[in-house]
Amino acid sequence: MTGRPRSSRAGAADKTVTDTHPSSSGEPARRPKKRARAKAGRPAKPGPGASGGAAGQARPAAVKRSRRRWFLRRWVLIPLVVLFAIALTPFVLALLYRVEDVRPVSTLMLSRALAGEPVERRWVEFDEIAPSLYQSVMMSEDGQFCAHDGIDWAALNMVISDALDGERTRGASTITMQTAKNLFLWNDRSYVRKALEVPLALWIDFVLPKKRIMEIYLNIAEWGPQGQFGVQVAAEHHFDREPSDITAMQAALLATTLPNPHMRDPARPSAHHREVAGVIARRARQSGAYIGCLSQ
Repeated sequence: MTGRPRSSRAGAADKTVTDTHPSSSGEPARRPKKRARAKAGRPAKPGPGASGGAAGQARPAAVKRSRRRWFLRRWVLIPLVVLFAIALTPFVLALLYRVEDVRPVSTLMLSRALAGEPVERRWVEFDEIAPSLYQSVMMSEDGQFCAHDGIDWAALNMVISDALDGERTRGASTITMQTAKNLFLWNDRSYVRKALEVPLALWIDFVLPKKRIMEIYLNIAEWGPQGQFGVQVAAEHHFDREPSDITAMQAALLATTLPNPHMRDPARPSAHHREVAGVIARRARQSGAYIGCLSQ
């Protein structure tokens, strides 16, 4: 029948459809509460910044690695580079000292100058030194100077053997080793210093001519207790002469002063000092072929 009322089920469906359409005012209609509740119950999707726990844990690990690299670079690598540069400096300077216009100074001269103590040195060329002087120095300090490669291995082996046997050791330093010590090391005796002298002496003997080594040694050696360095100042201070004008005996007295210039005075030698100087003067006169590398 056409006049039959609609069923309650149909009315509910019509209401549902009516609610989902836009209202006459143009505002969007609310969605069904059931669907809203269902959507609210879904799990939230992870955002772009929350890609997982692995990425979050990777950042602290990367920071730790960066800090570790910084620590190694600052406290390990940099000190090693500095130590390497310091160790390399003497070998570079030895090459520079081949240039005859370069006039080196000793570490003792530098330390005295920095402490405000007197330092007196005037450089003199090798050819302006009396032959009797460098002959006497060679016979007194290192008779095999022209023959060895910077180290007198036979004398050094004897010293090592005496030390191992508990006997009192003698000095085995060559003029080249003393030059290395005066240029780059310290004066206090120690096995560490002696060990450092060996490679430095070998290098100096390799890169410098013998005559240049002797010239440097005679110009940086300490020759008096009041800051007198070099043979020029020594000859003037003790004998009031130029190093080219000293006598053979004066040269021997100067040479035998070198082991201990604070205790020996060549201008007023003791009887023992004069006796030793007489022996050195005779050896210098007879040196002959021993000094061949200095007369070339």
